[in-house]
Amino acid sequence: MPVVVRFEAPRRVAVAQVPRAALAPGQVRIRTLYSGISAGTELTAYRGTNPYLLSEWDDSMRLFHPRGGGDDAIGYPLEGWGYSEVGQVVEVASDGLTSTPRVGDVVFGIWGHRSEGILDARVAAAQVLPPDTPHEVGCFARVGSVALNAVLAAQCGIGSTVAVLGQGVIGLLATAFAVRSGARVIAVDDVRTRRSQAAAYGAHETLAPTDGVADQVRELTAGRGADAVIELSGTYTALHEATRIAGPDGRVVAAGFYQGPATALRLGEEFHHNRVSIVASQIGSVPQHLHARWTRERLVEAVMTELVARRPDVLSLVTHRFDATDVADAFAMLDTDPSAALQVLLQFPSNADDGPTSVAAAS
Repeated sequence: MPVVVRFEAPRRVAVAQVPRAALAPGQVRIRTLYSGISAGTELTAYRGTNPYLLSEWDDSMRLFHPRGGGDDAIGYPLEGWGYSEVGQVVEVASDGLTSTPRVGDVVFGIWGHRSEGILDARVAAAQVLPPDTPHEVGCFARVGSVALNAVLAAQCGIGSTVAVLGQGVIGLLATAFAVRSGARVIAVDDVRTRRSQAAAYGAHETLAPTDGVADQVRELTAGRGADAVIELSGTYTALHEATRIAGPDGRVVAAGFYQGPATALRLGEEFHHNRVSIVASQIGSVPQHLHARWTRERLVEAVMTELVARRPDVLSLVTHRFDATDVADAFAMLDTDPSAALQVLLQFPSNADDGPTSVAAAS
C-alpha cells in the first residue's frame, strides 16, 4: 500500500499506510523517487509552532483566526507535508485525453512526503525533467523558486551590493541567483562550511554574524551599506540586523518564516533613521512590480532552466538521504543539530533498488 509521512503531535512523526487513490480523467500517478525536507517550514510543523496548527487561514479574507477549543484547538495530525518531490510516472488515466507525460517520464512537483502522488497531466507535462538530468535536481524546484522570488524582490543587479543572511539551502540558492544577476553578494552565516559553500557559489565576501557585521558591511561598501538585504534565517535577531546592514533608503526582503513575538526587532533605530523598507517575499505570489509579466509558473521555469544547466550545481547541497521509514531520525537530526545538514532527502520503501536508503554525510 502507499505510505505517507504524518506529523502526529509535536516532535512525533511517522510513516502511515494510506489507501491507493483512483485516477480521475486527465490525471497521472507518480511513484516518488525522492522527497526533499524543507527544514524551515517543516520544522515548524514538527515542533508545533506553525500558525496553521493554532489558527485557521481564511483565504477569502486573507486572515488567520484562532481555532475553536476542545479537540480541534491543535490541527494534528498533518499528512503529506512537503513540497519538493520528484518521481516517475507509472500510470496514466485511460481516458484518451492524456498524451503527455508518458509512463516512465520523470517529473518534479508538489505532492508531499508520500510514496505515490497524483497530478493533473497538464501540470505534470510542464514539469518533466530533461533526459540525463539527475533526479535529485527536481527536489530543488520549489526551494529554488523561493530563493529566486526573494532575489527578484530585492531588485538587485550590476553595481548593487546585496547581503544574504542565512546560508541554508534557500539562502545558498539566493546567493547563487543574486551573483548571476550581476550583484556583489555578501553572504552571512554562523556555520563555516556554509560560508565556504556560499563562496563556491560565487559570493564575493562571506561573514559570520557577529555584533559588528553591519560595520563590516559599511567598510566593504565605502560606508554606503547594502543596497538590499535578503533575510532567510527566519530569526528576528537577523531581521533586525538586516535593518542595520541596509544603507539609507535600502531594502530588506524578509523571506524567512518567522515564529513568535518579534522582541528582537527594534524599529526605532536604524530602520527609522535610515528610512529602510521591509518587504515580505512569500512563494504565494511574485513581487508586485512583476505581476504584469511573471507568474509562479514562470518562476519555476526560470529556476529549473538554471538548475538543469547546473547553474548552480545543487547536487553539492544534498548532505543526507534517509529511507522514509527513518523519517523520525531525519527530523530529530534537523531539530537538534540543524547545522549538520543542508538538503535532506527521503526515499520511500519501494525505491530501495535505487541505491542506499540511509546515508548520513557530514556537511
